[in-house]
Amino acid sequence: MVGTFINVGTVLAGTVIGTAIGPRLPERYQQRVLAGLGMITLIIGADLALAWGREDTTQSTPLYVLAGVLLGGLVGEAIGIERRLEQLGDLVQRRLSPSEGSTVSEGFVSASLLFCVGSLTVVGSIQDGLTGDYQTLATKAVLDGFAAIALSAALGWGVGLSIVTILVVQGGLTLGAGVFDDILVGEALAVLTSAGGITIIGIALKLLDLKDVKVGNFLPALVIAPALVGLVDLF
Repeated sequence: MVGTFINVGTVLAGTVIGTAIGPRLPERYQQRVLAGLGMITLIIGADLALAWGREDTTQSTPLYVLAGVLLGGLVGEAIGIERRLEQLGDLVQRRLSPSEGSTVSEGFVSASLLFCVGSLTVVGSIQDGLTGDYQTLATKAVLDGFAAIALSAALGWGVGLSIVTILVVQGGLTLGAGVFDDILVGEALAVLTSAGGITIIGIALKLLDLKDVKVGNFLPALVIAPALVGLVDLF
C-alpha cells in the first residue's frame, strides 16, 4: 500500500497548491491550464491506446479492444456508472459546497477517472502488492500530483476528493494482487492497457470541452476486454 499512500499524498499536495493559485488566476488563464492538461492527457491516452500493437499481441488484439470498449460502454450505460458517479459528486457538493456554480462534483468525477483509469494504476498496484515494488506507482504519483495542480486550479478542491477513489481502486488492487498475477499478462495486459488508453482519450475530450463521452460508462471495458482474451484462450 506504500505506493497508494504516496499517490494520495501527491494528489492532496497538488490540490492544495492548485486551489491556492487557482482563484488568483484570471479565467482565461484557468482555461489555458485546463486546455494544456487536456492536450497532455490526450497524448498519454493515445500512447496507451496503441498498446494493441506492441509485444505480446496478435492481429486479434485490436478486435478484443474494440469489442471490450463497445460492450463495456453498453454495460456501463445500462448500469448508469457515470450517473452514479455524478450523483455521488453532487451529494458531496450539496453537503460541503452548496453554492450555485460549484465545480466540486466535476472536479471529483474528472480527477477520479483521470487518476484511476490506465495501465499504470493496474500494473503498479499489482507490483506493489506482489513484490513491494512501488516505483511504478511512485512515478504515477508524481504525474498525478502535477495533474492535480492543473485540474484543481480550474475546478477547485473537489479534485482532492478523488483520494477516496484512489484508496479504493489502487488499494483494492494492491491487496488483491495475487488474484491477478497469472491473469493480467501478455495479450490480456495489452488489451487492458489499450482499453484504458481509449477511456483516457475520452477524459481528454471532456477537458478540452470537445465532447462529453461519459467516460465512466466505459469502465467495464477494463474488465471485459481482457476477459475476452481469456475466454478465447479457453477454446
